[in-house]
Amino acid sequence: MTLIIAQTAIVDPRAELGDDVRIGHFCVIGPHVRIGAGTRLENHVTITGHTTIGRDNHFHPGCVIGGEPQDLGYRGSPTCVVIGDNNVFREHVTVHRGSEKEDGITSVGDRGYFMTNAHIAHDCRVGNRVVIANNSMLGGHVHVHDDAVISGGVGVHHFTSIGQFSFVAGLGRVITDVPPFMLCEGQPARPRTINMVALKRNNFSRVDIQLLNAAFRLLYREKVGVDKARAQLSATDGGLAPVLATLFEFLDQQGDGRHGRGRDRRKAA
Repeated sequence: MTLIIAQTAIVDPRAELGDDVRIGHFCVIGPHVRIGAGTRLENHVTITGHTTIGRDNHFHPGCVIGGEPQDLGYRGSPTCVVIGDNNVFREHVTVHRGSEKEDGITSVGDRGYFMTNAHIAHDCRVGNRVVIANNSMLGGHVHVHDDAVISGGVGVHHFTSIGQFSFVAGLGRVITDVPPFMLCEGQPARPRTINMVALKRNNFSRVDIQLLNAAFRLLYREKVGVDKARAQLSATDGGLAPVLATLFEFLDQQGDGRHGRGRDRRKAA
C-alpha cells in the first residue's frame, strides 16, 4: 500500500513509517517515532519522543503524543510511549512519555477511544478497550485496567488504579482506587452500584451478576469489611467464584497501600 504524507507535514527521515500510513497537513513527526501500518494522522498532529504506535490507529487534529512528562524531576532521559492497535484519539488528546521514577514507559493498549482533550500523563498504563471521555485527566502513574470507562470531566489522582469493567461518572474526583465491576460517582468518587450495563454488554452470567450484587451490598452498604465479606461469599469448599476472586484480589492490593490507593504501598513502606 502507499504511504501518503501531506506536503506541509514535517517528517524526520529517521522516523519509521509502516505501509498505508497517512499523515495530514502540518503534522510533525520526530526522529525516534515508529508508526505501524494503516495508522492515520489528521492535520496538526505532533508525534515526538521515543514513541511506538501500532497498526490502524486514528489521530484527530491537535493531538500531541510523546511529549515530555510534566514532572519537575525529569532530566531528559529517553523514556517512551508505547501505543497498541486500533485506537482512536480525538481532538487535542495528549499522551506524555514516562518519567524516570518507574520503568520510563507510558502505555496504551488496543481498541481504546479517547475523546477530546483527554490527558494521559507520564507513567500511566491504560489497558485494552478503555474509553476516556472529554476533558478527563489521568495523573501520573495511574493504571486503568481493561474495559474501564471514565466519563467526562473526571480528574484521577496519581497512583490510582481503575479496575476492569468499572465506570466513573462525569465530573468525578477520583482519589482512591476504583474497584472492578463497580460504578463510581461523586466528589470524591465512591462505589454506588455495580456496573450493570458493562456486565450485560459483555455477557456476564446471571450468577456472576448476583454474586457481584451481594458483594456490593456487604462491602458498601453493610460495610462488613473485606475479610468478612469474602468469608460470607466463599463457597462451601472455601473457594470464591472467579469474578469475586478478581474483585477481592483488587481490594487486597488496595488495602496494602495508603489513602485507598494500592499502588502507593511502596511509599507506605
